[in-house]
Amino acid sequence: EMLSGVVVISGKDSVQHQGVSLTVEGTVNLQLSAKSVGVFEAFYNSVKVRLCLAHRQSIVRRRVVVFACWLAPQKGKLTPSPVDFTITPDTLQNVKERALLPKFLIRGHLNSTNCVITQPLTGELVVESSEAAIKSIELQLVRVETCGCAEGYARDATEIQNIQIADGDVCRSLSVPIYMVFPRLFTCPTLETTNFKVEFEVNVVVLLHPDHLITENFPLKLCRM
Repeated sequence: EMLSGVVVISGKDSVQHQGVSLTVEGTVNLQLSAKSVGVFEAFYNSVKVRLCLAHRQSIVRRRVVVFACWLAPQKGKLTPSPVDFTITPDTLQNVKERALLPKFLIRGHLNSTNCVITQPLTGELVVESSEAAIKSIELQLVRVETCGCAEGYARDATEIQNIQIADGDVCRSLSVPIYMVFPRLFTCPTLETTNFKVEFEVNVVVLLHPDHLITENFPLKLCRM
């Protein structure tokens, strides 16, 4: 977008100066809502944003300052971060009775956990073996909002998308593609500041018969290029 305008310098008497500098800065002021909703939704309707850019212009012997500048995102280079994973009963965390779990071996990889928000998350998953029949395999996208205050930090995780990539007992040693498009209305570039953070995670969820739920978590970093 183009930001433009004028600055008019007026006075009763003539003023001598060596130049006038125009500097534009911006801040974000957060006001916590009392509504019983997630942290992100609580701030959504109460965030006051001011323009933030670095623009300086000096003038000499002029009373009307005309300025114009383009507002554009910073250009950067995204470094791919592929992740290979293996899921077995021994790799699971927070398991109370590990000996009761059926034996299984699931391998896969994500092409990158550093993701461009306009491009899909891709990869593949392979069920090498499983004693129990598989009900389904799902991808769960989670948004995590963390807000700091005088009492400490409040952390709220919200599931914003869930897609099924396999239904029923998957054939063994068959590559199952992972393909998830980030929902435009519920995602944003990963943001981390001193007082608040907006982060994203993806869970690979495997449901086994009769009622065994297996979850593997992967943090994601979303950016806009």
